Amino acid sequence: MLVSLKIGLLQLNSTIGDFTANRRKLQEGYHQAVAQGAEFILAPELFLCGYPPRDLLLRSDFIDTNLAALAETAKIIGTIPLCVGYVDRNPERPGRALKNSAAVLQNGEIIWRMHKTLLPTYDVFDEDRYFEPAKKIEPFLFNGRKLGITICEDIWNDEDFWPERRYRQDPVRELILQGAEIILNISASPWCDGKESTRLAMLQRVARDEKIPLAQVNAIGANDELIFDGHSVALDAGGEIIARGKGFAEEILVADLSPEVSTHKSVVSSGFPSRESQIFSALSLGIHDYVRKCGFKSVILGLSGGIDSALVAVLAADALGAEKVMGVAMPARYSSAGSLQDAEALAKNIGIRYEVLPIEPPFLAVEKQLAKIFAGSKPNEAEENVQSRLRGVTLMALSNKFGALVLTTGNKSEMAVGYCTLYGDMDGALAPIADVLKTDVYRLARWVNRGRTIIPENSIAKPPSAELRPDQTDQDSLPPYEILDAILEAYVVKNMGQDEIIRNGFPAAIVNDVVNKINFSEYKRRQAAPALKISPRAFGMGRRIPIAQRFRSQQ
Repeated sequence: MLVSLKIGLLQLNSTIGDFTANRRKLQEGYHQAVAQGAEFILAPELFLCGYPPRDLLLRSDFIDTNLAALAETAKIIGTIPLCVGYVDRNPERPGRALKNSAAVLQNGEIIWRMHKTLLPTYDVFDEDRYFEPAKKIEPFLFNGRKLGITICEDIWNDEDFWPERRYRQDPVRELILQGAEIILNISASPWCDGKESTRLAMLQRVARDEKIPLAQVNAIGANDELIFDGHSVALDAGGEIIARGKGFAEEILVADLSPEVSTHKSVVSSGFPSRESQIFSALSLGIHDYVRKCGFKSVILGLSGGIDSALVAVLAADALGAEKVMGVAMPARYSSAGSLQDAEALAKNIGIRYEVLPIEPPFLAVEKQLAKIFAGSKPNEAEENVQSRLRGVTLMALSNKFGALVLTTGNKSEMAVGYCTLYGDMDGALAPIADVLKTDVYRLARWVNRGRTIIPENSIAKPPSAELRPDQTDQDSLPPYEILDAILEAYVVKNMGQDEIIRNGFPAAIVNDVVNKINFSEYKRRQAAPALKISPRAFGMGRRIPIAQRFRSQQ
């Protein structure tokens, strides 16, 4: 009969391609887990090379370095085994050249290898492009016990939790039929709003239905758009939580996996922090890792006095420290005194550097330059956008001079309908809130202010405006954000057609106008900075829409 097994979970943050740093972190985590009494230790999926490596996988030198890193890691592993994710070559032909793999290391050697069976190819995943699936799966025999080791997607075979998963194979069931007594899973499962609860419920159902203890180690950190939340977990055979890792933070966990079903309620709560807290933590981690992993140390952003730039500034200060954030106000003729006051108050509240660089002088110069060729035409968005583009020029000049990365401040609602200016407010290297709907920007701002006023109340309460013409508000061009965001959720996230959205009670004229704006603005989004992904379907790598296309729903 199986006795308990102390599993070490190395919930760690790896950097794509930084094999030296990843190995060092892995070694330190391994020794900590051993010191805490772990008998078998797990590290995340593809930890040695970082996830997702994308087309770096097409480079033979990348694969060679990854395999060398695995061999070097094995040398420092003692009697306590370590299971870690890496990329293996596939000797079989025909087939793809690589496999998404896990190796068990012990006593200086690689003693066992296994490969991922289910390769996700939907949303942000493209594993079928690179990897060959495992042809067979079998348990790993450890000290007389059969351990069922799986890699990420291999445990996600449940349409009730994630509709894209419609696999004929069930690796977990296959392992159990072969006598597996514990299921172990190494993951790099990216986060989106609510994913932590969905993932936990799925794992609990596996443990409960199969009556088997289970442990999953999940990566944390951010790589480009993707954010990994951790929340590693160990469950008993009844699905009760034995141990759970923090969210959005590194942690070494050691959990005693028992074959017995607990007779008492789990001492670890199955609840999570508030939705706003989770989103804020995810975005802060996304900013931190993007800046750090790209080799920058500080950031710059435009502070308009509005709610969007205020939220981005708060996130940046949380992610990097206030001393590494510069907020720049760039007033022109239509900027209100209140907006400048709000921007300055926000900067003081969070302690960031604040500069005021008016763009009115260069705006006058550009107006003079264009006066002759614009003669006889009415002022329109051409003149309005000159202001936004001068702000972009200013921020990029500061970036070049001080080596600081520029953060854009546009939200998902604006990006969806093209309410943004190419080479203007879209200038920057990272778009932290470009997957955050405007209504959620308000929710996050109120959450930020839950203890004291950090974002000035006027920034939250006043009608949003780009301040590019007299008395301008967003609602001059857009429907109310509550309506707009509901349509965006239906069309972009849920892939509903116009007719279906209209049948759900939205005015046809508004739906058609919004959808037309979304379709027309694809060319803008293709040129936008990468956006941190927090929704099930974000603009960018998970939504691949042609720019030059004419499909429209029939009305």
